[in-house]
Amino acid sequence: MKIEQIYTGCLAQGAYYIESQGEVAIIDPLREVGPYIAKATADKAKIKYIFETHFHADFVSGHVTLAKETGATIVYGPLANPKFDALIATDGQVFKLGDISITALHTPGHTMESTTFLLKDENGKDHAIFSGDTLFLGDVGRPDLAQKAAHMTQEQLAETLFDSLRNKIMPLADDVIVYPAHGAGSACGKNMMKETVDSLGNQKQMNYALRADMTKEEFVKEVTDGLLPPPKYFPLNVQMNKEGYEDFDTVLARGATPLSANEFEAAANETEAVILDVRHQTDFVKGFIPRSIFIGLDGSFAPWVGALIADVKQPILLIAPEGREEEAITRLSRVGFDQTIGYLEGGFASWSKAGKEVDNIYSISAAEAIEKIKNTKEPVFDVRAQGEYLSEHLIDAENTPLDFINDHLSDFPSHGDFLVHCAGGYRSVIASSILKSRGIHNLIDVSGGFKSLKEAGANISDYVCPSTL
Repeated sequence: MKIEQIYTGCLAQGAYYIESQGEVAIIDPLREVGPYIAKATADKAKIKYIFETHFHADFVSGHVTLAKETGATIVYGPLANPKFDALIATDGQVFKLGDISITALHTPGHTMESTTFLLKDENGKDHAIFSGDTLFLGDVGRPDLAQKAAHMTQEQLAETLFDSLRNKIMPLADDVIVYPAHGAGSACGKNMMKETVDSLGNQKQMNYALRADMTKEEFVKEVTDGLLPPPKYFPLNVQMNKEGYEDFDTVLARGATPLSANEFEAAANETEAVILDVRHQTDFVKGFIPRSIFIGLDGSFAPWVGALIADVKQPILLIAPEGREEEAITRLSRVGFDQTIGYLEGGFASWSKAGKEVDNIYSISAAEAIEKIKNTKEPVFDVRAQGEYLSEHLIDAENTPLDFINDHLSDFPSHGDFLVHCAGGYRSVIASSILKSRGIHNLIDVSGGFKSLKEAGANISDYVCPSTL
Protein backbone atom coordinates (compact mmCIF):
# COMPACT_ATOMS: atom_id res chain seq x y z
CA MET A 1 0.00 0.00 0.00
CA LYS A 2 1.25 3.44 -0.96
CA ILE A 3 -0.28 6.74 0.21
CA GLU A 4 1.08 10.03 -1.07
CA GLN A 5 -0.16 13.46 -0.05
CA ILE A 6 0.26 15.94 -2.91
CA TYR A 7 0.13 19.30 -1.15
CA THR A 8 -0.23 22.59 -3.01
CA GLY A 9 0.88 25.46 -0.79
CA CYS A 10 -0.74 28.27 -2.78
CA LEU A 11 -4.17 26.73 -2.22
CA ALA A 12 -3.27 25.05 1.09
CA GLN A 13 -4.82 21.96 -0.51
CA GLY A 14 -4.06 18.27 -0.15
CA ALA A 15 -4.83 15.76 -2.90
CA TYR A 16 -4.08 12.08 -2.35
CA TYR A 17 -2.63 9.26 -4.44
CA ILE A 18 -3.31 5.76 -3.07
CA GLU A 19 -1.96 2.60 -4.75
CA SER A 20 -2.35 -1.09 -3.92
CA GLN A 21 -1.57 -4.05 -6.16
CA GLY A 22 -1.63 -2.01 -9.34
CA GLU A 23 -4.87 -0.17 -8.60
CA VAL A 24 -4.97 3.54 -7.82
CA ALA A 25 -7.43 5.90 -6.17
CA ILE A 26 -7.07 9.68 -6.37
CA ILE A 27 -8.81 11.82 -3.76
CA ASP A 28 -9.69 15.47 -4.52
CA PRO A 29 -7.33 15.94 -7.50
CA LEU A 30 -6.25 19.36 -8.74
CA ARG A 31 -7.28 20.66 -12.17
CA GLU A 32 -4.16 19.57 -14.08
CA VAL A 33 -4.23 15.77 -14.07
CA GLY A 34 -0.97 14.93 -15.84
CA PRO A 35 1.02 14.37 -12.61
CA TYR A 36 -1.47 11.74 -11.36
CA ILE A 37 -1.40 9.86 -14.64
CA ALA A 38 2.40 10.01 -14.67
CA LYS A 39 2.58 8.56 -11.15
CA ALA A 40 0.26 5.70 -12.07
CA THR A 41 2.26 5.00 -15.22
CA ALA A 42 5.51 4.91 -13.23
CA ASP A 43 3.87 2.45 -10.80
CA LYS A 44 2.57 0.35 -13.73
CA ALA A 45 -0.84 0.87 -12.18
CA LYS A 46 -4.34 1.85 -13.34
CA ILE A 47 -6.40 4.66 -11.83
CA LYS A 48 -9.62 2.94 -10.77
CA TYR A 49 -11.43 5.51 -8.62
CA ILE A 50 -11.56 9.29 -8.21
CA PHE A 51 -13.05 10.06 -4.80
CA GLU A 52 -14.50 13.52 -4.26
CA THR A 53 -15.10 14.45 -0.62
CA HIS A 54 -17.60 17.17 -1.64
CA PHE A 55 -18.23 19.88 -4.22
CA HIS A 56 -15.22 22.08 -3.59
CA ALA A 57 -15.67 25.84 -3.42
CA ASP A 58 -12.09 27.08 -3.29
CA PHE A 59 -10.64 25.22 -6.28
CA VAL A 60 -11.71 23.36 -9.40
CA SER A 61 -11.08 19.65 -9.08
CA GLY A 62 -9.58 17.58 -11.89
CA HIS A 63 -12.15 14.81 -11.54
CA VAL A 64 -13.95 15.31 -14.87
CA THR A 65 -10.80 15.39 -16.98
CA LEU A 66 -9.12 12.58 -15.05
CA ALA A 67 -12.13 10.31 -15.54
CA LYS A 68 -12.25 11.15 -19.23
CA GLU A 69 -8.55 10.37 -19.74
CA THR A 70 -8.32 7.21 -17.62
CA GLY A 71 -11.80 5.68 -17.55
CA ALA A 72 -11.77 5.85 -13.73
CA THR A 73 -15.07 6.07 -11.85
CA ILE A 74 -15.87 9.34 -10.07
CA VAL A 75 -17.30 8.65 -6.61
CA TYR A 76 -19.28 11.10 -4.48
CA GLY A 77 -21.06 10.51 -1.21
CA PRO A 78 -24.83 10.52 -0.60
CA LEU A 79 -26.90 13.53 -1.71
CA ALA A 80 -24.42 14.63 -4.39
CA ASN A 81 -26.09 15.64 -7.67
CA PRO A 82 -23.41 16.17 -10.34
CA LYS A 83 -24.33 16.83 -13.99
CA PHE A 84 -21.88 14.19 -15.26
CA ASP A 85 -21.56 10.44 -14.83
CA ALA A 86 -20.57 9.51 -11.28
CA LEU A 87 -21.21 6.81 -8.73
CA ILE A 88 -23.17 8.19 -5.79
CA ALA A 89 -22.12 6.02 -2.86
CA THR A 90 -24.38 4.93 -0.08
CA ASP A 91 -23.32 5.52 3.51
CA GLY A 92 -20.99 2.66 4.43
CA GLN A 93 -20.41 1.47 0.86
CA VAL A 94 -17.05 -0.30 0.44
CA PHE A 95 -14.71 0.06 -2.54
CA LYS A 96 -11.96 -2.51 -3.08
CA LEU A 97 -8.57 -1.24 -4.19
CA GLY A 98 -6.00 -4.00 -4.55
CA ASP A 99 -5.48 -5.50 -1.08
CA ILE A 100 -7.11 -2.59 0.74
CA SER A 101 -10.56 -1.04 0.90
CA ILE A 102 -12.07 2.43 1.14
CA THR A 103 -15.40 2.98 2.90
CA ALA A 104 -17.63 5.99 2.32
CA LEU A 105 -18.70 7.59 5.60
CA HIS A 106 -21.37 10.22 4.98
CA THR A 107 -20.38 13.21 7.15
CA PRO A 108 -22.66 16.13 6.19
CA GLY A 109 -22.34 19.55 7.77
CA HIS A 110 -19.75 21.46 5.81
CA THR A 111 -21.92 20.59 2.82
CA MET A 112 -24.72 18.06 2.77
CA GLU A 113 -22.90 15.69 0.40
CA SER A 114 -19.63 15.89 2.39
CA THR A 115 -18.16 12.42 2.81
CA THR A 116 -15.13 11.11 4.68
CA PHE A 117 -13.34 8.14 3.13
CA LEU A 118 -12.02 5.52 5.56
CA LEU A 119 -9.09 3.42 4.35
CA LYS A 120 -8.68 -0.07 5.79
CA ASP A 121 -5.36 -1.87 5.29
CA GLU A 122 -4.83 -5.39 3.90
CA ASN A 123 -5.73 -6.84 7.30
CA GLY A 124 -9.03 -4.94 7.47
CA LYS A 125 -7.73 -2.54 10.15
CA ASP A 126 -8.79 1.12 10.08
CA HIS A 127 -5.70 2.96 8.86
CA ALA A 128 -6.60 6.50 7.75
CA ILE A 129 -9.43 8.89 6.99
CA PHE A 130 -9.50 11.33 4.12
CA SER A 131 -11.71 13.88 5.76
CA GLY A 132 -12.11 16.53 3.07
CA ASP A 133 -13.47 19.71 4.66
CA THR A 134 -15.32 17.86 7.42
CA LEU A 135 -12.32 17.69 9.74
CA PHE A 136 -9.19 19.79 9.47
CA LEU A 137 -6.20 19.73 11.78
CA GLY A 138 -7.14 22.14 14.55
CA ASP A 139 -10.51 23.04 13.06
CA VAL A 140 -13.53 21.84 11.09
CA GLY A 141 -15.07 23.01 7.83
CA ARG A 142 -17.07 26.22 7.93
CA PRO A 143 -20.82 25.50 7.86
CA ASP A 144 -21.94 28.56 5.90
CA LEU A 145 -20.84 27.78 2.33
CA ALA A 146 -23.69 25.44 1.40
CA GLN A 147 -26.56 27.05 3.25
CA LYS A 148 -28.29 28.39 0.12
CA ALA A 149 -27.95 25.12 -1.75
CA ALA A 150 -29.03 23.09 1.26
CA HIS A 151 -31.88 25.45 2.25
CA MET A 152 -30.50 25.37 5.78
CA THR A 153 -29.07 28.01 8.05
CA GLN A 154 -25.42 27.89 9.00
CA GLU A 155 -26.52 26.97 12.51
CA GLN A 156 -28.48 23.98 11.21
CA LEU A 157 -25.51 22.87 9.12
CA ALA A 158 -23.25 23.25 12.17
CA GLU A 159 -25.61 21.03 14.16
CA THR A 160 -25.42 18.44 11.37
CA LEU A 161 -21.62 18.66 11.39
CA PHE A 162 -21.57 18.12 15.16
CA ASP A 163 -23.51 14.88 14.71
CA SER A 164 -21.26 13.73 11.87
CA LEU A 165 -18.13 14.23 13.92
CA ARG A 166 -19.54 12.53 17.02
CA ASN A 167 -21.19 9.61 15.24
CA LYS A 168 -18.79 8.84 12.39
CA ILE A 169 -15.31 10.15 13.14
CA MET A 170 -14.73 10.41 16.90
CA PRO A 171 -15.60 6.72 17.54
CA LEU A 172 -12.65 5.70 15.35
CA ALA A 173 -9.41 4.59 17.03
CA ASP A 174 -6.85 7.17 18.13
CA ASP A 175 -4.14 5.74 15.86
CA VAL A 176 -6.15 6.41 12.69
CA ILE A 177 -4.31 8.95 10.51
CA VAL A 178 -6.15 12.12 9.48
CA TYR A 179 -5.52 13.39 5.95
CA PRO A 180 -7.52 16.63 5.48
CA ALA A 181 -8.26 18.50 2.26
CA HIS A 182 -6.77 21.77 3.51
CA GLY A 183 -4.25 23.27 5.89
CA ALA A 184 -3.43 26.69 7.33
CA GLY A 185 -4.14 29.53 4.91
CA SER A 186 -7.32 28.10 3.39
CA ALA A 187 -10.52 30.15 3.58
CA CYS A 188 -12.49 26.94 4.20
CA GLY A 189 -11.78 27.07 7.95
CA LYS A 190 -10.61 29.50 10.66
CA ASN A 191 -7.91 28.02 12.90
CA MET A 192 -6.08 25.32 10.99
CA MET A 193 -2.73 23.97 12.14
CA LYS A 194 0.33 24.33 9.92
CA GLU A 195 0.80 20.56 9.90
CA THR A 196 -0.91 18.60 7.10
CA VAL A 197 -1.09 15.09 8.66
CA ASP A 198 -1.92 14.02 12.22
CA SER A 199 -3.38 11.20 14.27
CA LEU A 200 -7.02 11.29 15.21
CA GLY A 201 -6.02 10.81 18.85
CA ASN A 202 -4.01 14.01 18.82
CA GLN A 203 -6.87 15.85 17.16
CA LYS A 204 -9.21 14.69 19.91
CA GLN A 205 -6.82 16.40 22.34
CA MET A 206 -5.91 19.50 20.30
CA ASN A 207 -8.94 20.34 18.17
CA TYR A 208 -11.48 22.54 19.97
CA ALA A 209 -14.31 21.07 17.87
CA LEU A 210 -13.64 17.52 19.11
CA ARG A 211 -13.84 18.21 22.84
CA ALA A 212 -15.48 15.19 24.46
CA ASP A 213 -17.58 17.29 26.85
CA MET A 214 -18.72 19.80 24.25
CA THR A 215 -22.46 20.36 23.88
CA LYS A 216 -24.09 20.85 20.51
CA GLU A 217 -24.96 24.43 21.46
CA GLU A 218 -21.34 25.18 22.36
CA PHE A 219 -20.15 23.63 19.10
CA VAL A 220 -22.53 25.70 17.01
CA LYS A 221 -21.49 28.91 18.76
CA GLU A 222 -17.76 28.27 18.43
CA VAL A 223 -17.85 27.03 14.84
CA THR A 224 -19.96 29.94 13.57
CA ASP A 225 -18.26 32.67 15.63
CA GLY A 226 -16.07 35.05 13.65
CA LEU A 227 -16.84 33.69 10.19
CA LEU A 228 -15.94 36.25 7.54
CA PRO A 229 -17.89 36.33 4.27
CA PRO A 230 -16.53 33.69 1.88
CA PRO A 231 -14.66 34.84 -1.25
CA LYS A 232 -17.01 35.72 -4.09
CA TYR A 233 -15.56 33.12 -6.45
CA PHE A 234 -16.53 30.19 -4.19
CA PRO A 235 -20.04 29.55 -5.60
CA LEU A 236 -18.67 29.77 -9.14
CA ASN A 237 -16.13 27.04 -8.38
CA VAL A 238 -18.87 24.88 -6.85
CA GLN A 239 -20.87 25.27 -10.06
CA MET A 240 -17.90 24.18 -12.20
CA ASN A 241 -17.26 21.18 -9.96
CA LYS A 242 -20.91 20.11 -10.21
CA GLU A 243 -21.49 20.80 -13.90
CA GLY A 244 -18.10 20.23 -15.54
CA TYR A 245 -15.65 22.48 -17.37
CA GLU A 246 -13.29 22.77 -20.32
CA ASP A 247 -10.30 20.45 -20.45
CA PHE A 248 -7.20 22.02 -18.97
CA ASP A 249 -5.27 21.48 -22.22
CA THR A 250 -7.78 23.70 -24.03
CA VAL A 251 -7.47 26.39 -21.36
CA LEU A 252 -3.68 26.26 -21.51
CA ALA A 253 -3.56 26.44 -25.30
CA ARG A 254 -5.80 29.53 -25.35
CA GLY A 255 -3.93 31.31 -22.59
CA ALA A 256 -0.46 30.55 -23.91
CA THR A 257 -0.91 32.82 -26.92
CA PRO A 258 2.07 35.20 -27.19
CA LEU A 259 1.15 38.79 -28.03
CA SER A 260 3.50 41.56 -29.12
CA ALA A 261 3.25 44.88 -27.29
CA ASN A 262 1.04 46.27 -30.07
CA GLU A 263 -1.17 43.15 -30.13
CA PHE A 264 -1.41 43.18 -26.35
CA GLU A 265 -2.43 46.85 -26.33
CA ALA A 266 -5.03 46.22 -29.05
CA ALA A 267 -6.46 43.25 -27.14
CA ALA A 268 -6.68 45.36 -23.98
CA ASN A 269 -8.53 48.11 -25.85
CA GLU A 270 -10.87 45.80 -27.76
CA THR A 271 -11.89 43.54 -24.89
CA GLU A 272 -12.87 44.01 -21.26
CA ALA A 273 -9.91 41.93 -20.14
CA VAL A 274 -8.20 42.55 -16.82
CA ILE A 275 -4.47 43.07 -17.26
CA LEU A 276 -2.96 40.86 -14.59
CA ASP A 277 0.72 41.35 -13.73
CA VAL A 278 2.17 38.41 -11.80
CA ARG A 279 5.80 39.52 -11.44
CA HIS A 280 7.46 40.12 -8.06
CA GLN A 281 6.19 43.19 -6.21
CA THR A 282 9.60 44.87 -6.23
CA ASP A 283 9.58 44.75 -10.03
CA PHE A 284 5.96 45.86 -10.32
CA VAL A 285 6.33 49.04 -8.25
CA LYS A 286 9.14 50.25 -10.53
CA GLY A 287 6.97 50.16 -13.64
CA PHE A 288 3.80 48.58 -14.97
CA ILE A 289 1.11 48.99 -17.61
CA PRO A 290 -1.42 51.60 -16.43
CA ARG A 291 -4.55 50.13 -14.80
CA SER A 292 -3.03 46.66 -14.53
CA ILE A 293 -3.60 44.63 -11.37
CA PHE A 294 -0.68 43.09 -9.49
CA ILE A 295 -1.03 39.66 -7.87
CA GLY A 296 2.40 38.06 -7.71
CA LEU A 297 3.01 34.39 -8.43
CA ASP A 298 5.35 34.16 -5.45
CA GLY A 299 2.61 34.91 -2.91
CA SER A 300 -0.80 33.32 -2.28
CA PHE A 301 -1.58 33.87 -5.92
CA ALA A 302 -4.68 31.85 -6.79
CA PRO A 303 -6.75 32.67 -3.67
CA TRP A 304 -6.10 36.40 -4.10
CA VAL A 305 -7.11 36.22 -7.77
CA GLY A 306 -10.32 34.51 -6.69
CA ALA A 307 -11.06 36.98 -3.92
CA LEU A 308 -10.29 40.16 -5.87
CA ILE A 309 -11.16 39.44 -9.50
CA ALA A 310 -14.03 37.18 -8.37
CA ASP A 311 -15.73 36.47 -11.72
CA VAL A 312 -14.21 33.29 -13.17
CA LYS A 313 -15.51 34.25 -16.64
CA GLN A 314 -13.50 37.48 -16.63
CA PRO A 315 -11.07 37.60 -19.62
CA ILE A 316 -7.46 38.05 -18.52
CA LEU A 317 -4.37 39.37 -20.30
CA LEU A 318 -1.23 38.20 -18.58
CA ILE A 319 2.14 39.79 -17.81
CA ALA A 320 4.50 37.22 -16.34
CA PRO A 321 8.21 36.71 -15.80
CA GLU A 322 9.58 35.07 -18.93
CA GLY A 323 9.28 31.31 -18.68
CA ARG A 324 6.50 31.37 -16.05
CA GLU A 325 3.53 32.06 -18.33
CA GLU A 326 2.33 28.44 -18.32
CA GLU A 327 2.64 28.30 -14.53
CA ALA A 328 0.44 31.37 -14.20
CA ILE A 329 -2.22 30.00 -16.57
CA THR A 330 -2.20 26.69 -14.71
CA ARG A 331 -2.61 28.29 -11.32
CA LEU A 332 -5.39 30.53 -12.59
CA SER A 333 -7.25 27.49 -13.90
CA ARG A 334 -7.03 25.79 -10.50
CA VAL A 335 -9.52 28.34 -9.20
CA GLY A 336 -11.63 28.38 -12.36
CA PHE A 337 -10.17 31.41 -14.15
CA ASP A 338 -10.05 29.81 -17.58
CA GLN A 339 -10.35 32.88 -19.78
CA THR A 340 -6.72 33.94 -20.11
CA ILE A 341 -6.61 35.12 -23.74
CA GLY A 342 -2.88 35.71 -24.13
CA TYR A 343 0.31 36.98 -22.55
CA LEU A 344 2.75 39.80 -23.27
CA GLU A 345 5.60 38.23 -25.25
CA GLY A 346 8.96 39.28 -23.82
CA GLY A 347 7.33 40.37 -20.57
CA PHE A 348 7.08 43.92 -19.30
CA ALA A 349 10.46 44.77 -20.86
CA SER A 350 8.91 44.48 -24.34
CA TRP A 351 6.25 47.02 -23.37
CA SER A 352 8.88 49.48 -22.16
CA LYS A 353 11.03 48.97 -25.27
CA ALA A 354 8.01 49.69 -27.45
CA GLY A 355 7.73 53.14 -25.82
CA LYS A 356 4.29 52.48 -24.38
CA GLU A 357 2.84 54.39 -21.42
CA VAL A 358 4.15 53.21 -18.03
CA ASP A 359 2.93 53.82 -14.49
CA ASN A 360 4.63 53.16 -11.14
CA ILE A 361 3.96 53.09 -7.40
CA TYR A 362 5.73 55.48 -5.08
CA SER A 363 7.25 53.24 -2.42
CA ILE A 364 9.23 54.33 0.65
CA SER A 365 11.12 52.60 3.43
CA ALA A 366 9.71 52.06 6.90
CA ALA A 367 12.05 54.72 8.32
CA GLU A 368 10.84 57.25 5.75
CA ALA A 369 7.23 56.32 6.53
CA ILE A 370 7.76 56.92 10.25
CA GLU A 371 9.19 60.37 9.53
CA LYS A 372 6.26 61.20 7.25
CA ILE A 373 3.76 60.14 9.90
CA LYS A 374 5.51 62.31 12.49
CA ASN A 375 5.97 65.37 10.31
CA THR A 376 2.97 65.48 7.98
CA LYS A 377 0.44 63.28 9.82
CA GLU A 378 -0.55 61.49 6.64
CA PRO A 379 -3.23 58.82 7.18
CA VAL A 380 -2.15 55.17 7.27
CA PHE A 381 -4.17 52.27 5.89
CA ASP A 382 -3.34 48.75 7.06
CA VAL A 383 -4.57 46.16 4.54
CA ARG A 384 -3.84 43.09 6.68
CA ALA A 385 -6.64 40.86 7.92
CA GLN A 386 -8.69 42.08 10.86
CA GLY A 387 -7.14 39.50 13.21
CA GLU A 388 -3.61 40.63 12.35
CA TYR A 389 -4.59 44.26 12.90
CA LEU A 390 -6.30 43.62 16.23
CA SER A 391 -3.28 41.66 17.43
CA GLU A 392 -0.86 44.54 16.81
CA HIS A 393 -0.98 47.66 14.64
CA LEU A 394 0.37 51.14 14.04
CA ILE A 395 -1.30 53.64 16.36
CA ASP A 396 -4.03 55.55 14.47
CA ALA A 397 -3.85 53.29 11.39
CA GLU A 398 -7.13 52.39 9.69
CA ASN A 399 -7.81 48.72 8.94
CA THR A 400 -9.10 48.07 5.40
CA PRO A 401 -8.44 44.35 4.76
CA LEU A 402 -7.35 43.53 1.23
CA ASP A 403 -10.04 40.82 0.90
CA PHE A 404 -12.76 43.47 0.87
CA ILE A 405 -10.93 46.47 -0.57
CA ASN A 406 -13.24 46.69 -3.59
CA ASP A 407 -16.13 47.33 -1.20
CA HIS A 408 -14.33 50.15 0.63
CA LEU A 409 -12.84 52.35 -2.08
CA SER A 410 -14.66 55.37 -0.66
CA ASP A 411 -12.75 54.98 2.62
CA PHE A 412 -9.55 56.26 1.01
CA PRO A 413 -8.87 60.02 0.81
CA SER A 414 -9.38 61.64 -2.58
CA HIS A 415 -6.95 64.46 -1.76
CA GLY A 416 -3.62 64.43 0.03
CA ASP A 417 -1.20 61.54 0.27
CA PHE A 418 -1.85 58.47 2.40
CA LEU A 419 0.28 55.44 3.31
CA VAL A 420 -0.56 51.79 2.63
CA HIS A 421 1.10 48.82 4.31
CA CYS A 422 0.56 45.11 4.95
CA ALA A 423 2.66 42.56 6.84
CA GLY A 424 5.64 42.22 4.52
CA GLY A 425 5.00 44.15 1.30
CA TYR A 426 3.05 41.74 -0.95
CA ARG A 427 -0.55 42.62 -0.11
CA SER A 428 0.06 46.37 0.01
CA VAL A 429 1.26 46.34 -3.60
CA ILE A 430 -1.85 44.37 -4.61
CA ALA A 431 -3.96 46.98 -2.80
CA SER A 432 -2.04 49.85 -4.37
CA SER A 433 -2.49 48.44 -7.87
CA ILE A 434 -6.24 48.06 -7.33
CA LEU A 435 -6.55 51.61 -5.98
CA LYS A 436 -4.59 53.05 -8.89
CA SER A 437 -6.67 51.08 -11.38
CA ARG A 438 -9.72 52.79 -9.86
CA GLY A 439 -8.21 56.25 -10.24
CA ILE A 440 -6.82 56.65 -6.72
CA HIS A 441 -3.21 57.72 -7.23
CA ASN A 442 -2.37 59.68 -4.06
CA LEU A 443 -0.99 56.65 -2.24
CA ILE A 444 2.44 55.73 -0.91
CA ASP A 445 3.41 52.10 -0.41
CA VAL A 446 5.48 51.18 2.66
CA SER A 447 8.12 48.71 1.54
CA GLY A 448 8.59 45.78 3.93
CA GLY A 449 5.23 46.37 5.62
CA PHE A 450 4.43 46.12 9.32
CA LYS A 451 7.47 43.97 10.05
CA SER A 452 9.79 46.72 8.83
CA LEU A 453 7.79 49.43 10.56
CA LYS A 454 8.01 47.61 13.88
CA GLU A 455 11.75 47.00 13.47
CA ALA A 456 12.25 50.68 12.63
CA GLY A 457 10.63 51.78 15.91
CA ALA A 458 7.15 52.81 14.80
CA ASN A 459 4.53 53.62 17.44
CA ILE A 460 2.80 50.23 17.84
CA SER A 461 -0.22 49.13 19.89
CA ASP A 462 0.23 46.64 22.72
CA TYR A 463 0.43 43.06 21.52
CA VAL A 464 -2.65 40.85 21.94
CA CYS A 465 -2.26 37.11 21.35
CA PRO A 466 -4.43 36.19 18.28
CA SER A 467 -5.78 33.15 20.12
CA THR A 468 -7.50 35.41 22.66
CA LEU A 469 -9.26 37.63 20.13
